[in-house]
Parts: sequence; structure tokens; C-alpha cells
Amino acid sequence: MNANVNATGTNENIGRILRAALVPVLAGAVAIGGLSVWTASGAAGRPPSVTVEDARVLLPFGTDDTAAFVKVRNNGDADDELVGVEVPTAGSAMLSRTVVKDGAGSMRMVPSATVPAGGTLDMSPHALDIMITSPPRLAPGDRLPLTLRFRESGTVQVEAVTVRPGNRG
Repeated sequence: MNANVNATGTNENIGRILRAALVPVLAGAVAIGGLSVWTASGAAGRPPSVTVEDARVLLPFGTDDTAAFVKVRNNGDADDELVGVEVPTAGSAMLSRTVVKDGAGSMRMVPSATVPAGGTLDMSPHALDIMITSPPRLAPGDRLPLTLRFRESGTVQVEAVTVRPGNRG
């Protein structure tokens, strides 16, 4: 009789354990299913995805510093941030912004620039640019390699075409 009671008690314990385990397993399956449907419908959004185009660098006067400009498109649904620029063949490169106060322009170094979701960051001589110190010798049409670092999208390498000031290339 004791053997029969122990077997019945063991079966009841196993049943309780299985029912207790079933609840979190079902909850997890429902959550994963819901997230899958949400993502597949596009409601989850796309992460930042940048492309860089129209890269150009101004022909420096002799050994003077110069500036480069790019257009960055973000095809994602979240902002990204340009956090750094490298020019392997130059002394250094940094983001700078032209600030006009009382009719006089000056350069201000900036640590980063936002690339808006679904939008464009378009650099120009009158706004944001890439200040390049100690550039290599360049002639019109020469290409200068740039490495742009983004917070979310990683690094993007482009070649900027050398143009004369005032020429969009």
C-alpha cells in the first residue's frame, strides 16, 4: 500500500512541477511571437544606416590647412551621430562649425554631429565641415581617403575629390 501511495504522490508532484513550468514557457512563447509579429510588420523600426556621398576636399594653398565636406544620408528610423573623422595621410582631422558673429566668421571645433533619422547631414563651408591639418600635397582631381566614425553605424571609408575653392566638384 505504501508503494502505491508513494507512486501516486510522486505523480502528483510531477504534475504540479510540469504545470508550474508550463506558465513561464507559454509566457515566453507568447512574448517571442508578439515581438516577431511586431518586427515583421515594420513597427520596430530600422536602426540607423548611413551612406556617405559627394565627398570633396578644398585644394589647399601650399601647406595650409584645408577643409573637406561630405553628404551623409541616414536611411534608418533612428538618429545616428558622426563622432570622428580620420585622414590617414594628413596630420589630423576634426569636425568644425563656422560661426558668424557681428559679421565675422570663426571656426569652432565640435565633438560630434547628429545625422537625423530619415534625413541628411550636408556639410558646407558655411556650416559644418571637416578641418584637415597638414594635408598631403594635392592637385585638382586627386583623391584623399577619409574614415568617418559613427556611433551606431560604425566606420565608413570614402575618397574625397580635390576641388578648387568655390567649385562643388
